[in-house]
Amino acid sequence: MTQTLAPEDVKNNDVQIQDAGPCRKRISIRIPKERVNEKLKESLAAISAEAQVPGFRKGHVPPALVEKRFGSALRNEAKNQLVATAYSAAIEKANLKIVGDPFSESLGNVEIKEGQDLAFEIDVEVQPEFALPSLDGIPVKKPTIELPDSAITDEVQKILINEGDLESRDKPEAGDYLTGHGVMKGADGTEFYNIKGCVVQVPTADKNGKGMILGVMVNDFSKQFGLPKAGETATIKTKGPENHEVEQIRGADLTITFSVDRVDRIIPAKVDNVIKNFGMTDEQQLRDAIKQRMEQRVMIQQQSVMRQQLAQHLLANTKVDLPERITAIQSARNFERKRMELMYRGVDAQKIEEHIAELRSGSSEIAVRELKLFFILNRAADEFNVRVEEAEINGRIAQLAAERGVRPDKLRQEIMQRNQLGVIYQQIRDHKAMDVILSKATITEMPAEEFNRLMAEEAKGGAPA
Repeated sequence: MTQTLAPEDVKNNDVQIQDAGPCRKRISIRIPKERVNEKLKESLAAISAEAQVPGFRKGHVPPALVEKRFGSALRNEAKNQLVATAYSAAIEKANLKIVGDPFSESLGNVEIKEGQDLAFEIDVEVQPEFALPSLDGIPVKKPTIELPDSAITDEVQKILINEGDLESRDKPEAGDYLTGHGVMKGADGTEFYNIKGCVVQVPTADKNGKGMILGVMVNDFSKQFGLPKAGETATIKTKGPENHEVEQIRGADLTITFSVDRVDRIIPAKVDNVIKNFGMTDEQQLRDAIKQRMEQRVMIQQQSVMRQQLAQHLLANTKVDLPERITAIQSARNFERKRMELMYRGVDAQKIEEHIAELRSGSSEIAVRELKLFFILNRAADEFNVRVEEAEINGRIAQLAAERGVRPDKLRQEIMQRNQLGVIYQQIRDHKAMDVILSKATITEMPAEEFNRLMAEEAKGGAPA
């Protein structure tokens, strides 16, 4: 929503800005009918100049015919331009430090009409005012992480599973995958999700009966779900997670039905077939390639561990006024940031979604802490004048693609379709800000065993998590 502003276009707008909660502002704007009429005429003239209608030369179509054929597009274009210009002028004049994208529940229903004012409301998140603590000499422990042969063997097994084939089964067992039609409804019959082709995994023994369905973690999943065959339907009743992206789901009594279409088991591929498919000569070459990739992952994990300690310090030593419960948009952003961070660390896709489901069920306090960290790192990046270049975004996408075993262009397309490019940008910006702080930190190297022992002791002592 950025436009080059002409002062005369916005000087007569009536703009009211009110608090809509901690870190949120509601901008109410009324554009006078004179400006609305003028803009509609401008849009009509612009479309008339380009309109091509059979029987008329380009630019010579009667305005009435243009209005009849292109009226809806004309009004939408005029509305969008007026809203964008007015919004940009309002936040610039008020000097609001906007975080994220603006949002409005009512704007889509607002109609632009000749001879009438155009009134609308837009909500924005704003950077709260707070002071950063001293960022010099923060104590950070750096574990020396080893890469044993057993870790490489485990990674080989993961690759064999990822490259394996699906074998159809009549009756499901632990670890099998069920594909079917999932529907989630509230107590009043409101339908939240209706998804064909969704997948559910029968929990393995180590999950203690806990399982995930339609992004919701259910503690007694195995007991409720059972072992349905193809053609059968299972029903799950549960409470909506307190931090779900859809606010109506939070705390709601949910009923989830899952109609099974098929049952599959993953049969791991033969190592010889994988070696051949990867264009390698023998298993040792495969292990060497895996070791090289895992060594890079170890470096990422080491850096992530140090950044986590910085995050704990910043959270514990920065006072920020935040809401008791976060909004749906803030929840969604928290989850996307966490999802991208886990991808960056090389966590398996299934494990990532299980972790996100756990976060949805987590306490509001954890969600608010994630929001607080977002604001702190955003402020730090501003102070350090952190910039993110296109080459850095492309490099991060290439790295994520290598972890997932897909082409970078394919992953980039997927990220664009899911509107996650901004998440990649924010992740890189956060990392660069934290790395500036790390460069000023007091770092102590130690063996991983000692590091884990100290972290466990701090956790027992109530240190920030």
